[in-house]
Amino acid sequence: MRRTRITITLLAIASLVLTGPVLAASPRSLTDGATKSAPTVDTSSALVQLNGDPLSTYVKTKPGPGKKVDFNSSTVKSYRAQLSALRNDFKQWLRANAPKAKITGSWDLSLNAVGVALNGTSLALLRSAPQVKAVEYQGLYYPLDESDPDLSLISAQAAWEQTGGAAGAGAGVKVAIVDTGIDVTHPCFDDSGYAPQTQLGDRRFTNNKVIVAKVFNNKGVSRGYTAEAVQEHGTHVAGTVACNLDTPATVGGVDIPYDMSGVAPAALLGNYNIFPGDVASARSEDILNALDAAYADGFDVANMSLGGGASGIQDLLTVAVNDLDVANMVVAVAAGNSGPGAFTVDSPGSAARALSAGAATVGHFIATPVEGPSGTYPGASGDFATVTADVTAELEVVTGTGANGLSTACDALPAGSLTGKIALITRGVCSFSTKIRNAQTAGAAVVLVGNSVAGDPISMGSDGTANQPTVPAYMLSRSGAGALKVDDGSSVTVRATQAYFYSGNNDIMAGFSSQGPTDVDFRVKPDVVAPGVNVLSSIPAGFCNASVDTGGCFAFFQGTSMATPHLAGSAAVVRGAHPDWSAWQVRSAIVNTADEGVLKQAANGTTNETNVNIIGAGRENLLAAVGATAAIDPVSVSFGAVPSGSGQSLAYTVTISNLSASSLTFDLSVGAGGGGVAYSLDRPSINLAAGASGTFAVRMTAAKGASAGGHQATLRVSVGGNPVAHAVVYTFIK
Repeated sequence: MRRTRITITLLAIASLVLTGPVLAASPRSLTDGATKSAPTVDTSSALVQLNGDPLSTYVKTKPGPGKKVDFNSSTVKSYRAQLSALRNDFKQWLRANAPKAKITGSWDLSLNAVGVALNGTSLALLRSAPQVKAVEYQGLYYPLDESDPDLSLISAQAAWEQTGGAAGAGAGVKVAIVDTGIDVTHPCFDDSGYAPQTQLGDRRFTNNKVIVAKVFNNKGVSRGYTAEAVQEHGTHVAGTVACNLDTPATVGGVDIPYDMSGVAPAALLGNYNIFPGDVASARSEDILNALDAAYADGFDVANMSLGGGASGIQDLLTVAVNDLDVANMVVAVAAGNSGPGAFTVDSPGSAARALSAGAATVGHFIATPVEGPSGTYPGASGDFATVTADVTAELEVVTGTGANGLSTACDALPAGSLTGKIALITRGVCSFSTKIRNAQTAGAAVVLVGNSVAGDPISMGSDGTANQPTVPAYMLSRSGAGALKVDDGSSVTVRATQAYFYSGNNDIMAGFSSQGPTDVDFRVKPDVVAPGVNVLSSIPAGFCNASVDTGGCFAFFQGTSMATPHLAGSAAVVRGAHPDWSAWQVRSAIVNTADEGVLKQAANGTTNETNVNIIGAGRENLLAAVGATAAIDPVSVSFGAVPSGSGQSLAYTVTISNLSASSLTFDLSVGAGGGGVAYSLDRPSINLAAGASGTFAVRMTAAKGASAGGHQATLRVSVGGNPVAHAVVYTFIK
């Protein structure tokens, strides 16, 4: 039945810990020696430059034009011996004057110098040596922004360097955040250094970074709604799109060991608030009004981290999204949080020309350190109590038939068996409330619940019944619980102060991420996957304790809502680098250059996920998108639903565009298919002048009795043997 109005809701899971299941590694805390205010020098060691030029610049040994130092020449050998003798003189001086200092390295080619472990020796004393020309502490150097996990996954930093540098990534591009508003006072959106902009809407909530603040709700006037960011969702989304470069962050007083940035840190933002105040849902018309306003206001990209029930090809909101793409606005939309399972993609993420996002993991989070003799393990809290001071007690491993040989504690435990102890049990069978209550009744001081599936620890929710347990409780990963078992009977400490952990459990599909195909026309969705689990970003100040989070309010969220702004920010970077590309070309550059073979199944976190209606074309790669040489329309080819006994043969015309500055021959190929469904092309290649477009046909032939279900293949485009693009080809046999 055709529906002309749908209810749209936000697609985030607001939590400071993780959803699961995801692959468990051995998480390592980055709080020791890896703070965001990273030291620039190592005060325990020095670089000491000695008198005398190095080989590279000494008048008798430096090479002539086009030459290199001849290490075999007698002159070079003689001079090296002189430099070695000078170093020996300095070593003797150290032994006599600074006996604790030790030589750690020496150089004579680029620099005539030695490295020295100071061991308490002052630089001033070293400078007094007659052999010394200069002394300085050894410098410390770091990869530029590489410690920002979600940006590293999509190669954002490398893409910035290809587009004029991080400070200008997305500069001048306008991204509309159709959401709950943007807290313009947040450090992520400080407009210092931004050129004056024309500001539209309610100027109380704009500046030269967030240049529009408008509200869209049919009862907005009567209820006095404003564009103010009362809810946190939109501010989080906006931070992922365009938080200012290298913004320091803390979460609950825990220092994040890197300074976060948006995907397009220099982009301008628009607050198009369709969830004002405490409004939890928006109507189609609210969204249409916001999109049309954003387009009229000159915005290049729109982010919609929202979704609702889809109604196939009659869904008018998806039609509107398609039309805006044709009119040259890229619209990034969440696929939905209704997974797992086929046919769960929400509207308007189901739109053919939406840039639809699926969600995968980022392996970092804030958790409570649980320390035992065998190591430190992150514990995730949730609806249950947490310790207010460090608790150290004997670990009691409660054995049973659950994961890791642990008890599920679903039945009463022996009275007094856990008195004063830290109990280790496992997830499974009954509710968290039940098992934690049983451990508390047996006297446990703290309850640790091991996860029963592969993954980082998740937030434990209560079952909502009366008589909830009051004992502190945390979840450990399955691997963490298994490792901690060896500490049975030993002293274990649960820390009151949380810490930042990096597990490296990246690129695992979120179980909640909605899956295609779309209803009625059976198209592949999502288009591409981006980081969407444990994404760190900004939230309004009202959601934090200002006494501990003094520099701004940040949180870890999960949902396809969090994946979508990665795509919107990427679209801003690509549009900024290629302002003459149309919306479909920008969209194709992001989708059809995605990384293949990197996403893992949600079920176990280790097996490669290959179902295109879960992963689309793969996990986005912004560096590849910025350098794209071919654009494909549509970004995936679907032949829809074909009756098993029909024996059909269908052709689909695909447009390909040469995005490069020179004439290119694009070689084409497609997977053969299988299960009674075969794919082929009408030509092996196509030659296109710079900027030109052409077409070719993909043919699907389904034999009578072809096996039911989805049949997928990959269309590949290459130049001179080098792959430049790929697209999914799909048929559903019913």
